[in-house]
Amino acid sequence: MNWIEDLFGRKKPIIAMCHFPALPGDPRYESRRGMSSAVEMARRDMLALQNGGVDAILFSNEFSMPYLTKVDTVTVASMARIIGEIESELTIPFGVNVLWDPTASLDLAVATGARFVREIFTGVYASDFGLWNTDCGRVVRHQHAIGAQDVRLFFNIVPEAAAYLADRKFSDIVKSTVFNTNPDALCVSGLVAGEETDARALKLAKEIVPDTPVFANTGVRKENVNLQLGVADGAIVGTTFKKDGRFENPVDETRVVEFMAAIEREQLVSTA
Repeated sequence: MNWIEDLFGRKKPIIAMCHFPALPGDPRYESRRGMSSAVEMARRDMLALQNGGVDAILFSNEFSMPYLTKVDTVTVASMARIIGEIESELTIPFGVNVLWDPTASLDLAVATGARFVREIFTGVYASDFGLWNTDCGRVVRHQHAIGAQDVRLFFNIVPEAAAYLADRKFSDIVKSTVFNTNPDALCVSGLVAGEETDARALKLAKEIVPDTPVFANTGVRKENVNLQLGVADGAIVGTTFKKDGRFENPVDETRVVEFMAAIEREQLVSTA
């Protein structure tokens, strides 16, 4: 797992979500405000996260709800414009997540220089937005075809707002996913954004695949981060960094600073 510390500068990194507002083509897109407003909103949140001390940023079209499993070209183009306009101010690694289209995520990563992507790469699900199928073999072949071999793949194996169609145990999913696809990391989630990841699931995943990094993907807060990182190899954090801890709000830099300070205090105590 040396690549984690090499990439993020911390053994158990905190990857912060930078949620883009609704984009052109999305139902909630504010066309009167235009893309310039979307760029500035993303810049504000990115700088608040970066100044707050997180280890990396994951850009996502979080407010493109309801999500598509095959996004329109305008979504990728809009995300590329936003990242292109604010990238010069980034001083930490970043990744991308085009919800919920792994091929588009890899395309965006290559276009912007993102170091990692998080996506649903495996499984068939019944979801809030219909029957959701994946084709991991084709996606990975596309990764190689576009020269994205160095882009790290974070496999979300517990997709939000969806359930596996087959009656499979979580332990079987973890084991077969790693055996068949060799992901760079696994992400374990709660039901929706902001819902705490089950620590028992994190522990079970680590026991089954000890050589594969396992990240807590949702619901990590200042109050539980040290418990979660006591098991997981890192965390992807979004909602808790928002004003009042509400998903729909902008990032609150003070909350980011307090969260990261809680981690630093625990590390000092554990090494004393």
